[in-house]
Amino acid sequence: MAFTWPANHISFCTIYTFLFLSSCSFCSARDTLTFRNPINDSQGESLVSAGKRFELGFFTPSGSSKHGRYVGIWYYKSSPMVVVWVANRIEPVPSKTTGAFTISENGDLQVLDNTKMLWSAKIGGSTSFNRTVKLLDSGNLVLIEGQAGSETILWQSFENPTDTFLPGMKMNAEMTLTSWKSQVDPAPGSYTFRQDQDRGNQYKIENRAIPYWKSGLSGELFNSDNNLIFTAISNLLSNSAPGTGKSNFTIKNKTLTSTTPGRFDYYRMRLVMDLDGHIKLYKLDNDTAPASWSLTRMEPRDNCSVLNACGSFGSCNIEKSPMCNCLDGFQPKALNHWNSGFYSEGCTRNYSICHKGDNFTMLNITGVGTEGGNGIYKQSAHECRVECLSDCRCLAYSFQSTEMSRTKANTATCWIWSEDVNNIQESNDGGSDARELYVRVGLSVIDDHTKSEGSSYKKKQFDPIILMIIATLMVIACCYFYYFTRKKSGQRTSKRLKFQFNLLESVNRERNQANAAFRLYDSERQVKDLIDSGQFREDDKKGIDVPSFDLKSILAATDYFSDAKKLGQGGFGPVYKGSFPGGQEIAIKRLSSGSGQGLEEFKNEVVLIAKLQHRNLVRLLGYCIEGDEKLLLYEYMPNKSLDSFLFDRTLCVLLNWKIRFEIILGIARGLLYLHQDSRLRIIHRDLKTSNVLLDEEMNPKISDFGLARIYGGKQTEATTTRVVGTYGYMSPEYALDGFFSIKSDAFSFGVVVLEVISGKRNTGFHQSEHGLSLLGYAWKLWREGKAVDLMDQTIHETCNADEFLRCVNIGLLCVQEDPSDRPTMSNVVFMLGSEAATLPTPKQPAYVVRRSLSSKTSSTTKPESLNELTCTIEECR
Repeated sequence: MAFTWPANHISFCTIYTFLFLSSCSFCSARDTLTFRNPINDSQGESLVSAGKRFELGFFTPSGSSKHGRYVGIWYYKSSPMVVVWVANRIEPVPSKTTGAFTISENGDLQVLDNTKMLWSAKIGGSTSFNRTVKLLDSGNLVLIEGQAGSETILWQSFENPTDTFLPGMKMNAEMTLTSWKSQVDPAPGSYTFRQDQDRGNQYKIENRAIPYWKSGLSGELFNSDNNLIFTAISNLLSNSAPGTGKSNFTIKNKTLTSTTPGRFDYYRMRLVMDLDGHIKLYKLDNDTAPASWSLTRMEPRDNCSVLNACGSFGSCNIEKSPMCNCLDGFQPKALNHWNSGFYSEGCTRNYSICHKGDNFTMLNITGVGTEGGNGIYKQSAHECRVECLSDCRCLAYSFQSTEMSRTKANTATCWIWSEDVNNIQESNDGGSDARELYVRVGLSVIDDHTKSEGSSYKKKQFDPIILMIIATLMVIACCYFYYFTRKKSGQRTSKRLKFQFNLLESVNRERNQANAAFRLYDSERQVKDLIDSGQFREDDKKGIDVPSFDLKSILAATDYFSDAKKLGQGGFGPVYKGSFPGGQEIAIKRLSSGSGQGLEEFKNEVVLIAKLQHRNLVRLLGYCIEGDEKLLLYEYMPNKSLDSFLFDRTLCVLLNWKIRFEIILGIARGLLYLHQDSRLRIIHRDLKTSNVLLDEEMNPKISDFGLARIYGGKQTEATTTRVVGTYGYMSPEYALDGFFSIKSDAFSFGVVVLEVISGKRNTGFHQSEHGLSLLGYAWKLWREGKAVDLMDQTIHETCNADEFLRCVNIGLLCVQEDPSDRPTMSNVVFMLGSEAATLPTPKQPAYVVRRSLSSKTSSTTKPESLNELTCTIEECR
């Protein structure tokens, strides 16, 4: 009997076959998008270029736990993902289930969150049915209109880049590469890369519209024709192959054609404007997944390559410390202390030029700015030198022969500067890339070490013994002349000297009376007065070197300590603002008799802080001690203390991430100075956010040295039976055993770091689920890989994720229980300032679990013995 299929079964097979073929078509990768076929994030859909080089879809930046979803283009199967373009970089899709990338009904390319438009290519004026989006193997996303063979590109990602320049793009005046805001946030950052419109075929990096780096600073005179990397970058940016005069890539402006790799292999390169301010050239090492990229070139190469790093007439050498130095015969205009060795306003000459004896001092350089200079043609270095000497406006010159520069005849070989010379990059070894720069100086500054072209001038060298003999003879002659004159004049001279002395004393007395409000006493005399009053012992007389104020002038400056002048209340007494004649403002701390700060702490402030001079330490301007009054006068800090900003939910928004990071770095530098760089080793013993003051520019300054201790020589630790400090900031070995060292300051610093980045107090913090302290909570998040969750909500938009995680790591290293595990402040400063440094893995910190809660921080205490120190706030380990 013949077998027959039932009719309904045949129908079922037909449907099944159709669904199977349809599913296969959807499984295969596609490189086009139409109005009826968008990309939905909930379905995990994407576009893949025909040659499987690039992929487009929704993604979340690597390492991000807070940001939403973005539409981007990345190298196919790259691991980690190498993103080259982002559509909705300003406004992400908040949920993975709601995003779509589509062509709208009016033919526009859009990113949608449900029905809300988050990004648009802003193309309109037509229906969507004859438009297609295609991802090409070049990484270019193009919006096409028209039929096959007559397609026109209406919009392309190559003309609307984010932070990456790919082969096939062409850099023009309208194109800008903008860095990401952070590693986990593709929003526009601070740095941009673009053409320099003021100089042909040159480029620049700007930091918030302020020039940060410029290419070709040495000008055409110093451009090396055999620099293959420079040539490769130039050809990449101009979209041309060297020697052909034609486009190396076949993506044209308005017509769609195929794309093939160029024969110079520019196809395997990409240029990225990184968020750290560097433009970086990467080269693809292999095509196999996952692809491997290597960094080939980076600008600025180092700190010396930053625009005008050392100012006018300042030379920069990255191998020297400090890296910036003024040229011979020049001196700094104003020292910029924020980075040692940098000159904010450059250098100024301490002599005059345009005299007959003018000469030149020579410097081997690898680069110099051409702005303010002029290129002319000269046949020899001598002609170039004569040209400069003949013009009083000429400040410097440099010569390069036509053979060396490989230029044609009648082109610039002599470069002359008539304005400030800047961006000087000094050569370390005088190699093949080095050039000679001759700076014009007066004859008085030419010494025997000066190398000057065409000059045989040398200063005479004197033997030190001869100089000593001459000096001795001059002293003997002066003594003989004085003795002869004194003997001859007799009493007449004596009377005249006595009259002059009395006159001088009268003038000084009147001058002191006129300046009664700000009277300064000689330090030794003041010490003697204090000793006579019985307030200081004999051995206290050393080192007191700050002026004394009289109480009457302080009362006048503070309106007799009126409430209107009161700045705040500290643990040792109130602080007032004093206004002295001339407009000088001073902060005055009035030690109350019941504060617990006695004569020893007061003496500490007067003797110790007067010896300290550092931009991150508050300056003591003077003191007053009359009767029961003990007053300390500091420089006035208009922004008060760090805790007044940090823990105020209104003011904390003013502390963005950059300010907080600079505050952390400033505190670290201040402690490093105390521990290592000052004349005496000093342990602060009471570092906390309320003892960090902020000036008008939000620079941190460590204050309150009443509990500080000096230890000299090679001593690094000490013990005490009188434990004083603030709960929540004291290290366990100090709180329990009275043992303190530079590592106990490091512990306090670690607590301050965690408070600054989290916006939470260590004392008073309570994590109800686990009963954790702030240190314990930070440790828990660190171990779970969620350290970013510690971040203060107010800095999410400005935070640099790498710097934040580095601060968490350093903070946990500093609060480790064993002092030997904690880093020194020199290591901390290095770790904060180096992005390439590998940080150690922290161990569990002290005070992880909280035993009991307190509504507020304990103030500074002064127990007589260790038995009086309780540990009710933190669990002592």
